[in-house]
Amino acid sequence: MCVFCSIIKGELPAKKVYEDEHMIVIADIKPAYRLHYLAIPKEHYGTLAELDPFTASDLAFILKKIPDVAKGLGYGDGYRLVINQGESAGQTVAHLHIHILGGEKLRRM
Repeated sequence: MCVFCSIIKGELPAKKVYEDEHMIVIADIKPAYRLHYLAIPKEHYGTLAELDPFTASDLAFILKKIPDVAKGLGYGDGYRLVINQGESAGQTVAHLHIHILGGEKLRRM
Protein backbone atom coordinates (compact mmCIF):
# COMPACT_ATOMS: atom_id res chain seq x y z
CA MET A 1 0.00 0.00 0.00
CA CYS A 2 1.24 3.53 -0.71
CA VAL A 3 2.23 5.91 2.06
CA PHE A 4 -0.52 8.43 1.19
CA CYS A 5 -3.20 5.74 1.26
CA SER A 6 -1.92 4.73 4.71
CA ILE A 7 -2.09 8.37 5.88
CA ILE A 8 -5.64 8.72 4.49
CA LYS A 9 -6.70 5.57 6.39
CA GLY A 10 -5.13 6.89 9.59
CA GLU A 11 -2.52 4.14 9.70
CA LEU A 12 0.42 6.58 9.49
CA PRO A 13 0.72 9.95 11.22
CA ALA A 14 0.71 13.24 9.33
CA LYS A 15 0.01 16.87 10.16
CA LYS A 16 -3.46 17.13 8.57
CA VAL A 17 -4.67 20.68 8.13
CA TYR A 18 -7.78 19.96 6.04
CA GLU A 19 -9.95 16.98 5.13
CA ASP A 20 -13.19 16.43 3.25
CA GLU A 21 -14.74 13.55 1.30
CA HIS A 22 -12.43 14.15 -1.69
CA MET A 23 -9.02 14.96 -0.22
CA ILE A 24 -6.72 15.62 2.66
CA VAL A 25 -4.15 18.40 2.94
CA ILE A 26 -1.03 17.68 4.96
CA ALA A 27 2.22 19.47 5.76
CA ASP A 28 5.11 18.25 3.61
CA ILE A 29 7.67 16.43 5.78
CA LYS A 30 10.57 18.00 3.80
CA PRO A 31 9.30 21.50 2.97
CA ALA A 32 10.96 23.32 0.08
CA TYR A 33 9.35 26.64 1.07
CA ARG A 34 8.13 28.27 4.28
CA LEU A 35 4.62 27.05 3.44
CA HIS A 36 4.60 23.65 1.73
CA TYR A 37 1.51 21.48 1.91
CA LEU A 38 0.25 18.55 -0.14
CA ALA A 39 -3.32 18.21 -1.40
CA ILE A 40 -3.90 14.48 -1.78
CA PRO A 41 -6.97 12.91 -3.41
CA LYS A 42 -8.51 10.15 -1.30
CA GLU A 43 -8.95 8.06 -4.45
CA HIS A 44 -5.67 6.39 -5.40
CA TYR A 45 -4.29 7.06 -8.85
CA GLY A 46 -0.64 7.52 -9.65
CA THR A 47 -0.61 10.13 -12.38
CA LEU A 48 -2.89 12.32 -14.44
CA ALA A 49 -2.78 9.68 -17.20
CA GLU A 50 -4.72 7.31 -14.92
CA LEU A 51 -7.72 9.62 -14.52
CA ASP A 52 -11.12 8.52 -15.74
CA PRO A 53 -14.16 10.87 -15.95
CA PHE A 54 -15.08 10.25 -12.29
CA THR A 55 -11.61 10.86 -10.89
CA ALA A 56 -11.09 13.83 -13.22
CA SER A 57 -14.17 15.50 -11.74
CA ASP A 58 -12.85 14.70 -8.26
CA LEU A 59 -9.57 16.41 -9.15
CA ALA A 60 -11.52 19.42 -10.47
CA PHE A 61 -13.26 19.69 -7.09
CA ILE A 62 -9.87 19.57 -5.33
CA LEU A 63 -8.42 22.30 -7.56
CA LYS A 64 -11.48 24.47 -6.89
CA LYS A 65 -11.09 23.97 -3.11
CA ILE A 66 -7.35 24.71 -2.88
CA PRO A 67 -7.74 28.55 -2.92
CA ASP A 68 -9.93 28.42 0.21
CA VAL A 69 -7.54 26.04 1.96
CA ALA A 70 -4.50 28.15 0.95
CA LYS A 71 -6.15 31.31 2.26
CA GLY A 72 -6.78 29.63 5.61
CA LEU A 73 -3.15 28.50 5.80
CA GLY A 74 -1.81 32.04 5.37
CA TYR A 75 -0.48 31.93 1.81
CA GLY A 76 -1.37 35.59 1.33
CA ASP A 77 -1.21 37.02 -2.16
CA GLY A 78 0.06 33.99 -4.05
CA TYR A 79 1.19 30.41 -4.19
CA ARG A 80 2.37 27.86 -6.72
CA LEU A 81 0.79 24.48 -7.47
CA VAL A 82 3.05 21.67 -8.67
CA ILE A 83 2.09 18.17 -9.79
CA ASN A 84 5.12 15.99 -10.48
CA GLN A 85 4.41 13.25 -13.00
CA GLY A 86 6.71 10.25 -12.74
CA GLU A 87 10.05 9.58 -11.12
CA SER A 88 12.03 11.63 -13.67
CA ALA A 89 9.93 14.67 -12.73
CA GLY A 90 10.57 14.20 -9.01
CA GLN A 91 7.45 12.24 -8.03
CA THR A 92 8.54 10.18 -5.03
CA VAL A 93 5.12 8.77 -4.03
CA ALA A 94 3.11 7.07 -6.79
CA HIS A 95 -0.17 8.64 -5.64
CA LEU A 96 -1.08 11.85 -7.46
CA HIS A 97 -0.72 14.86 -5.17
CA ILE A 98 -0.51 18.61 -5.55
CA HIS A 99 2.23 20.62 -3.87
CA ILE A 100 0.99 23.99 -2.58
CA LEU A 101 4.09 26.18 -2.30
CA GLY A 102 4.45 29.70 -0.92
CA GLY A 103 4.77 31.86 2.13
CA GLU A 104 7.73 33.67 0.59
CA LYS A 105 8.80 35.14 -2.75
CA LEU A 106 9.08 32.15 -5.09
CA ARG A 107 11.90 31.73 -7.57
CA ARG A 108 11.00 32.26 -11.21
CA MET A 109 10.77 29.07 -13.21
